[in-house]
Amino acid sequence: MSTSHNVTAAHITQDPAICGGKPCIAGRRIRVQDIYVWHEVVGMSADEIATSYDLSLAQVYAALTYYFEHTTEIQADIAASASLVAEMQAKYPSKLPR
Repeated sequence: MSTSHNVTAAHITQDPAICGGKPCIAGRRIRVQDIYVWHEVVGMSADEIATSYDLSLAQVYAALTYYFEHTTEIQADIAASASLVAEMQAKYPSKLPR
């Protein structure tokens, strides 16, 4: 008899009171989109992410699995964040000289 276990559900949570309701590592304020960016954009390995942020490899891979199961949703969150940053930079330019 085989027993299945949803590893993603064991490591990823979504709570409106934490990280604005964005999916994150259970018990941590590290969002799935952060793990994705560190891995795919910055180029960090799963081991580097786990070591740098005191995570288990299971947590890192669960976040990446969640990302690939919800790519459209996570990419929309990333785009919305980038849009907000651009809007705030235009509205409140830096007072520091370039």
